[in-house]
Amino acid sequence: MGSDYQETMSKKQIHFQNIQIKNKVIILFLIVATNLLTIYIFTGPHTNFQQLSTQYSHDPTDLVLNLNATRDELKMSRAQITGLRKELNSAHSLIEGLINQLTRLTDTIDQSNLNPKNPTYDDLLDDISDEAKLAIGPHKLPLGHNPKMGDEIYFSVGGGCLNHKHDLENYMSYEIGQECPSDDVSAQSLMLKGCEPLPRRRCHPKSPANYVEPTPLPNSLWATPPNLSIVWDPYTCKNYTCLKERQKAPGIYDCKDCFDLDGRESTRWLYDNGALDYGIDRVLEMKPHGTIRIGLDIGGGAGSFAARMKERNVTIVTTSMNFDGPFNSFISSRGLVSMHVSISQRLPFFENTLDIVHSMHVLSNWIPDTMLEFTLYDVYRVLRPGGIFWLDRFFCLGSQLNATYVPMFSWVGFRKLRWNTGMKVDRGVDKNEWYFSALLEKPLT
Repeated sequence: MGSDYQETMSKKQIHFQNIQIKNKVIILFLIVATNLLTIYIFTGPHTNFQQLSTQYSHDPTDLVLNLNATRDELKMSRAQITGLRKELNSAHSLIEGLINQLTRLTDTIDQSNLNPKNPTYDDLLDDISDEAKLAIGPHKLPLGHNPKMGDEIYFSVGGGCLNHKHDLENYMSYEIGQECPSDDVSAQSLMLKGCEPLPRRRCHPKSPANYVEPTPLPNSLWATPPNLSIVWDPYTCKNYTCLKERQKAPGIYDCKDCFDLDGRESTRWLYDNGALDYGIDRVLEMKPHGTIRIGLDIGGGAGSFAARMKERNVTIVTTSMNFDGPFNSFISSRGLVSMHVSISQRLPFFENTLDIVHSMHVLSNWIPDTMLEFTLYDVYRVLRPGGIFWLDRFFCLGSQLNATYVPMFSWVGFRKLRWNTGMKVDRGVDKNEWYFSALLEKPLT
């Protein structure tokens, strides 16, 4: 730490010590006041009965009268003492409450002293392993100061990594230069908790045994890859046949029939029904021929949208997660570009660069409204002027459609080229569930 930081921390400690001294003085004052009150009660004038011996004569009548008067005074004194005792008990309870509050306040101040509200980046690295510090922490530039970067360079890692230090420790536990642990599931879990991107590691991922070369293009676009092309350790299914057949099995899986390239995947986006289902050729016709060249498919499952676009000389990058299935490996085996990122990450493209962005089902009402708004602005950012945002079957409730999502898409700034809505009826009309599909354009100016 620098001298300025040490001086600031020293001042804070002196300030906290002064507060603690003041608190102790207050407590001492309350204790002394309580004791003085107790002494007054038991030594005050109402308990001095020695004067009674001089207030009566030897006359029996006077003696009886004085005794009666004394008895009445005793009763009054006892009543006063009872009342004072009640007040004293109340005072004790109040003082105990104040002492407890002061103790909690002192503990809070001590904790604040130990954990300042504005910790440095180095403070956040205190409780992690040396290997994790090397992967996350700063490194001095070997050639000295750089006007663009300063004196140090930092690896890019998600801020959520430091909120889950135990999981991060497990992820960074390996033998340097050896094979990485088979921890794809826990690594992806870290990503979904905000640790995205993950830290780099100095180990080798496990390679498939008896690896088989991929099918050549263009046949690879619609061919199931060889089972020996990937490592199956993280997944319930251990071959592509199992993945294709689980669409018939009970249970919920992400994109349950995506791996069956001879099924529904073979006809997606080929036909336009004038409603929710848009055809690729009709979408491409909305722009001058050849001007839609590169784009992104957000949450593209097994990559079939990118395959259809590839057939039309359009290059699509597909983002996908591996939810109990080798989605990214499957996409790459088809000769397409996959990107293992979640919906939470900022789109890794420069602004005003993409001709088209597509998303089917992934962008829906399960995303918090504020987060969705940030995502839409990010889509707007990466699209070039005149670029198209193809929103494919966005799911929501009828009460949300006009109240939330129609205004949201308008204020982000897209221009509507096409907008279709349709009720989702498979669970019953009473559920009031809806889809809408849309083609939205980023304005030229």
